[in-house]
Amino acid sequence: MTTSYDAVIIGGGHNGLVCAFYLARAGYRVRILERRAVVGGAAVTEEFHPGFRNSTASYTVSLLNPKVIRDMKLADHGYRVIERPVSNFLPQPDGGYLKLGGGLERTQAEFAKFSARDAAALPAYYDALEVVADVLRDLVLKAPPNVGDGLATITDAVRQGRRIAALPIEQQRDVLDLFAKSARTFLDSWFESDAVKAAFGFDAVVGNYASPDTPGSAYVLLHHVFGEVNGKKGAWGHSVGGMGAITQIMAKVVTAMGVEISLEAPVASVLVDGARAVGVRLESGEEVMGAAVIANVGPKLLYERMMTPADLPADFLKRIRAFKAGSGTFRMNVALSALPDFACLPGTGEHHQSGIIIAPTLDYMDRAFLDAKRYGWSKQPIVEMLIPSTIDDSLAPEGAHVASLFCQQFAPELPDGRSWDEEREAAADHIVATVDAYAPGFAKSVIALQIHSPLDLERKFGLVGGDIMHGNLTLDQMWSARPVLGHGAYRGPVKGLYMCGAGTHPGGGVTGAPGHNAAREVLKDRTLFGRWRGRG
Repeated sequence: MTTSYDAVIIGGGHNGLVCAFYLARAGYRVRILERRAVVGGAAVTEEFHPGFRNSTASYTVSLLNPKVIRDMKLADHGYRVIERPVSNFLPQPDGGYLKLGGGLERTQAEFAKFSARDAAALPAYYDALEVVADVLRDLVLKAPPNVGDGLATITDAVRQGRRIAALPIEQQRDVLDLFAKSARTFLDSWFESDAVKAAFGFDAVVGNYASPDTPGSAYVLLHHVFGEVNGKKGAWGHSVGGMGAITQIMAKVVTAMGVEISLEAPVASVLVDGARAVGVRLESGEEVMGAAVIANVGPKLLYERMMTPADLPADFLKRIRAFKAGSGTFRMNVALSALPDFACLPGTGEHHQSGIIIAPTLDYMDRAFLDAKRYGWSKQPIVEMLIPSTIDDSLAPEGAHVASLFCQQFAPELPDGRSWDEEREAAADHIVATVDAYAPGFAKSVIALQIHSPLDLERKFGLVGGDIMHGNLTLDQMWSARPVLGHGAYRGPVKGLYMCGAGTHPGGGVTGAPGHNAAREVLKDRTLFGRWRGRG
């Protein structure tokens, strides 16, 4: 059976839904093909133990673009995000703790417990970061200059670089520092306290299989601060109903516009005819034809597993094979009989509604990465815990709770031929023990675990190497070079083929920006006469 559409989208994650929205608004007939039985990709809410529901993979909100929220009118359909009272809570091994967020003066008071100098430096640090973050916000919804497009490349580069060129030289230096330096080098220039540097340095290893000493890791720190919640820049929050509430609302919106969403419809291959993508073949054998084929999957999954090498330029395929993917992420959901009780701050408090970070120093983070490189996973892993049931009682039975454990520095592929299928349970137990060391009794409160090793993340969500970003956020894989220089403006190397996932600019996180931008480029490639230019 063969059916035809104006656009066929591979993958029903949030970027695919956003892309479908803008195309449907322009009058396109769109079909989304999702391999799982639920729409939403990695941003879904599922029951993992009787009575316990949680955001299965993606787990917190900040980067979803305000324009996307407004255009799709998500708030009219129940979209609601509750801001964290403080951003992060970092227990310290000496029995102390640090809270980050809740306002400048409050954070300065926290920093002063560790360093009066660091407290005094904080306003200038925030100002410097915010200037660069504003530059990123300005670029997020723009297609990068596409190298190879002649004069258009130069014009776009000048236009987008104008914002940076207009900055004073001191702020241009900050831009260079954040894009090129390691997180440690950057933070050392601002602060002296290990705890303070860890509070900011954690963002540099989120979804980043690297050390805070790795050159370029300062950018990943920046990538996590250009969002906002309810109009507050840099804030993070809990989505009521979990992350799946967002994508379910998006699905409702696009379905009402006529978009067809097919679940349990895994795509086997992209169909290419005469050097042009013309549709896809499902694993069932069904062929779905489209004037545009838009991939909301990572570049390695698309080009290495869904396309025939003969259909791709040799140099492009060589570079895709070298494209780095693997975020070192181990993700768990935990059903709890009680809230964790931290030795450094006993009892219930606002810290339970924040991001609870077990990574007290940059040295701790560096050791975690080195362990993972040597042994496969870290002896002292980096753990961020969120407990969304503290603000959303629909996620767990009365008196019980659910926690998201987002853990870093677990090798995408274990050394010595070992398998994650054999070691996932041991790694999960080790993570629970790591939390228990800071919150005695945590292990005993665990009712059930949902475990996602890097291999589980690949199998379940199509994240090659378990990479939550669809590819490393390194300087050679950003902006016009994401995923490959010459194809940074959402167009693949085959005519009629487009990309709208996190493997394109501006990268990972629940932003909606790649979906928004890709739709705009698809629309550009259609002339006033309704014919496709379909640039390769």
